[in-house]
Amino acid sequence: MPKQWSAGQAKKFARELKLGQSYYVVYNISRRCSPYEDAQLYGEYVFTDRLPFTGNPCTSSGYSALTLCQTRGPVYDAPPRGMRNIADPSPQVAGPLGSNDYEGILDEDELRGLEKQVAQGSNPRTRRRLSGWSV
Repeated sequence: MPKQWSAGQAKKFARELKLGQSYYVVYNISRRCSPYEDAQLYGEYVFTDRLPFTGNPCTSSGYSALTLCQTRGPVYDAPPRGMRNIADPSPQVAGPLGSNDYEGILDEDELRGLEKQVAQGSNPRTRRRLSGWSV
């Protein structure tokens, strides 16, 4: 069972953490902004240094352990099961699946359809210019 520190236990978390070990927080992802993303992802933080004046543990970018626990808590010492890391690529929902060495062969129907799309497309040289707001 992974150990957990809530936002109210920020000072206890700062005292108990070990430098160089990974700690994890859970992010709730808005489904309106990213409908194909997972609802929850976890982030990984490694505390490597200490802040100069307070001596609190911090990440290499200067993010304090107290701040992390208070703003993103609860903090876990093991990655949550069944969740994807926020830094990993998202699952593919469209496009070709499988290996990248796909060599599709275009048959005559597909070529005719592509030529038709090109012929029906707009030619920028013969297209009329836009003249401001016209109703």
